[in-house]
Amino acid sequence: MNYFLRTHTYTLLLLATLLAFAACSEEKEPRAQAIVDAALAAHGAENLEQGVVSFRFRDTQYRALRDNGAFVYSRTFTDSTGQRVHDVLSNSGFKRTVQDQAVGLTEEKQQAYSASVNGVIYFALLPFSLNDAAVQKQYIGEASINGEPYHKVKVTFTQQGGGEDFEDEYVYWFHQQKHTMDYLAYNFTQNGGGSRFREAVNSRTIGGIRFQDYNNYKAADKDFPIENYDRAFEAGKLEQVSEINLEEVQVGTL
Repeated sequence: MNYFLRTHTYTLLLLATLLAFAACSEEKEPRAQAIVDAALAAHGAENLEQGVVSFRFRDTQYRALRDNGAFVYSRTFTDSTGQRVHDVLSNSGFKRTVQDQAVGLTEEKQQAYSASVNGVIYFALLPFSLNDAAVQKQYIGEASINGEPYHKVKVTFTQQGGGEDFEDEYVYWFHQQKHTMDYLAYNFTQNGGGSRFREAVNSRTIGGIRFQDYNNYKAADKDFPIENYDRAFEAGKLEQVSEINLEEVQVGTL
């Protein structure tokens, strides 16, 4: 065999080996997108594409209306002076009324109130938003929590479309067989920064959608790596700081 044929044969063998290795790696390491898609199905996310969800959280009434991309999120509460405040966040922006009268707001307050409304509804409807255009997903391994097997998926956001908190990071734990999102952790940059770990409890299905409450934990170190929260939770090294409970949950159609 001449030099050209030997070199050509070696190149083909090397290419075949690399392709086989890549295929094997892809089979062994599940794609983050497939894991999230399975979780969306397990949580009934298709029922959120067009419909209305309402719930009460910490003495505030929330309502999320979605219609295939169009959305209207609102909250209603009574302020410290006894006045009724109604906030509405939609595709067209943010508006506040007090006692049914429109209130002018600075851009800073509009952004703060918008983030507050969106944040509560975002967590309440998880994992629904994990296929948003600004979401970047990465598979980061397996874990065992309370003897159950999980996939870990890390989520970051692009600056374009990622909102004011685009630098926040999340890790989600999805059950390998049930495909449910049973734990999540996140770090945040606002209000001094820090991180939290949430354990899903009181899971129930209403209108075909899986809703969950959460026990909310923190580590002693506010800069604790969020991907390691599963081990800290298993070791009993986290402090519970609050409960996230959704009350009076209702699901309707348009």
